[in-house]
Amino acid sequence: MTKPTGSRASADRLARLLNLVPYLLARPGVEIAQAAADLGTTDRQLREDLELLWVCGLPGYGPGDLIDMAFDGDRVTITYDAGIDRPLRLTPDEALALVVALRMLAETPGLAGRDAVERALAKIEDAAGELAGAPVAVRLAGDPERLDRLRTAAQSGRAVRITYYTATRDETTERTVDPIRVLMIGGRGYLEAWCRRADAVRLFRADRIDALVELDEPAAVPPQAGRAEPRETAFQPTADLPVVTLRVGRGGRWITEYYPCDRVEVEPTGDWLVTLRVTDLAWARRFVLSLGADVTVTAPAELVAQVHAAAAQALAAYAAPAPEPAAYADPVPGQETSAAAPVGTG
Repeated sequence: MTKPTGSRASADRLARLLNLVPYLLARPGVEIAQAAADLGTTDRQLREDLELLWVCGLPGYGPGDLIDMAFDGDRVTITYDAGIDRPLRLTPDEALALVVALRMLAETPGLAGRDAVERALAKIEDAAGELAGAPVAVRLAGDPERLDRLRTAAQSGRAVRITYYTATRDETTERTVDPIRVLMIGGRGYLEAWCRRADAVRLFRADRIDALVELDEPAAVPPQAGRAEPRETAFQPTADLPVVTLRVGRGGRWITEYYPCDRVEVEPTGDWLVTLRVTDLAWARRFVLSLGADVTVTAPAELVAQVHAAAAQALAAYAAPAPEPAAYADPVPGQETSAAAPVGTG
């Protein structure tokens, strides 16, 4: 186990010392070995912490201002606490982060040990009190029922036919896949499966699976199919993907927080020159067009031409005159006519 060093070690020790005094106040005469076990440290570390506490206290730092304690063999008692008589409390940000994380975990379909998570959540909310703020509602992206069905298919070992929307190519396809497992990446559910169409392992976002049918045939995952490594985002750029360079204004800087970037440079004008890899240029074209005037493509030239052509086509559609509405004749009394029949039609 690697020991923390530098500022991390100092922060850990400070937290331990601030909690140590209230612990000892509540247990006068506790054995050092028992205290070390309760606090998850060693006898030697605890004795070093006690020696440091002995020279800590209120400003002025005279003998009457410092933390004082009495030893009786291997037992210790705090006789003066210098005001450090309460354990650390969570800050509002810390309380909210813990509550959101636990609620996210509790909402994960198929989670084992959900009762333990809910008990821990209840204890933290009770301990945090008003610090946790208003009740937090967490809903995972995608249909929880669909995630449960995907998880069931993966556990039962049956192949699945899915209708899937591929955002990078803006198309919907039908595929037969052999489920491996269901993953949660970045708060979204994914089915990891062997795709018979791609002849490779693929991740399918659960909320983009429009239809799902379990087949009678067993899943046939090839032996060479490996599992995806744990990751924070589903998209992992590789060296073989196209490189795109964008000039980004203030309103588009958020893309650097949501997409992996190779390089971000600040230009004298204040714009950012962002270089990133994309799955294909068709996706990049739609992505850039969706950002409007906040982003300008500088490379590659092929993408510049595609964006220019698409923008020109859109502008031309706005410039085209609207078709004249068809004229309709008033019906002749006593003659049956269709109310939607334009003049001149037979």
